[in-house]
Amino acid sequence: MPDSDVSQNAANTADAGGSGRPYLIVLGNEKGGSGKSTTAMHIVVALLHEGYKVGTIDLDARQKSLTRYIENRRAYCEKKGLELKHPQETVVPRSEFRTSDAAEADEKERFEAAYMGLADTVDVIVIDCPGSDTFLSRLAHTAADTLVTPVNDSFVDLDLLARVDPETHKVLGPSLYAEMVWKARQRRQLADGNTIDWVVLRNRLGALHAKNKERVEKVLNALSKRIGIRYISGLGERVIYREMFLAGLTLMDLKQSQGVDGKGLSMSHVAARQEVRNLLDALELPFRKGKAA
Repeated sequence: MPDSDVSQNAANTADAGGSGRPYLIVLGNEKGGSGKSTTAMHIVVALLHEGYKVGTIDLDARQKSLTRYIENRRAYCEKKGLELKHPQETVVPRSEFRTSDAAEADEKERFEAAYMGLADTVDVIVIDCPGSDTFLSRLAHTAADTLVTPVNDSFVDLDLLARVDPETHKVLGPSLYAEMVWKARQRRQLADGNTIDWVVLRNRLGALHAKNKERVEKVLNALSKRIGIRYISGLGERVIYREMFLAGLTLMDLKQSQGVDGKGLSMSHVAARQEVRNLLDALELPFRKGKAA
């Protein structure tokens, strides 16, 4: 069966918040260290706080960073007697079949089963892809309504999106990952006539105005016209994001949980929480119309 079958099945009903299928937000990036799972978890919990029912599908069964984040959250809440909201989480492991055809058929069946297991009970599904090119990742990219690609604000990470001339900083051509997303968009268009909104998330933006930052923005402007991306500001370089993983908390939980280890909220935490709200608004998720500040 073709990759697009999942998209076709999903397209038969309405958007999240209505009477039909859940909205799919896919976190995809073929490089590690960009804050993909942390971003995914903050999107999940922010939507839970807005009253949406959220499910997660973790396609990185080896690392399981998003799933471990959620497991830490459940354990912390049980230990501290907290009543925080939780998503319904699912992990889809890679196939153990030896031949590629058999493995892909098996993984497609697993992916569809995970989707269908959540479809009737949630409004939104957030999918965390592994930091490599896999068949499961390509399935998820094709099924996405919104594709979020976190990158650090550097040319090292921009190499994921395009080949750039080292002297003029002009875009020479799309990267292998960008070509994969382009093909996923084509398959989605053929499957159900819908488009994938591709959002590049600039994580760890520096506070100071720098020449490198200007050059990165110039390349992103060129890419927005050439391969149809939107780019927005993501999560800053803050210690708090790393501190919260073991407790399974996000910045949206800190008021209810009295901060990490009961230390309370600082002004830095308040500013970071607004950063997450701004990120969610900038994603322009269609089912959140009227929610943006």
